[in-house]
Amino acid sequence: MKTQLSRRESGFTLVELLVVIAIIAVLAGAGFAAGNAAIQKAKKTTALATCVALETAVNNFSTEYGSMPTTQVVDTKVDTVSNVPDFLNVVLGIETASAPLNTRAIKFLSAKEGKGNKNGLIYNSSGTTVTGLFDPWGGTYKVMLDCDYDEKVAPRPKGGGTMVTLNGRKAAAWSDGADGALTAAGATTDDVKTW
Repeated sequence: MKTQLSRRESGFTLVELLVVIAIIAVLAGAGFAAGNAAIQKAKKTTALATCVALETAVNNFSTEYGSMPTTQVVDTKVDTVSNVPDFLNVVLGIETASAPLNTRAIKFLSAKEGKGNKNGLIYNSSGTTVTGLFDPWGGTYKVMLDCDYDEKVAPRPKGGGTMVTLNGRKAAAWSDGADGALTAAGATTDDVKTW
């Protein structure tokens, strides 16, 4: 009696293909997670650089003019969208009728132009004045100004976070981060701040 040798046809079995697909999916998932973490870190770095630039601009304005870039007389928190005529255009050297504080039109702040209300300066339609300075997540930057000149500021991130008194400072700048809100425990772990 003759025995037939079974010959396997060349190719892969279904199980082998599924194993390879599963391995590729795991590696792709790990790659996407690492890529997202790198993107978030880059956004935080960009936001921190802008916060430092804002604080430096206020300090340089104070050194040049002997006052804060606002007409307020008590410590004041400004943000880079709703307080634009009273603050941002002043430190950018763009003089407006409502903010004649930077009489020599010195540019104390340099920031890149953003797109779509994210990650930079947004100008009005004519390109003559700034309508806002946005962080990489589309939020605003906040700056606490020492308008009573006691060299103390007490910023409160996210409007409800823990207030911190900073001595020896004329300004403190921050961004509320990606979520723009307090976590359940009241932590502000994604905030970007200069202190």
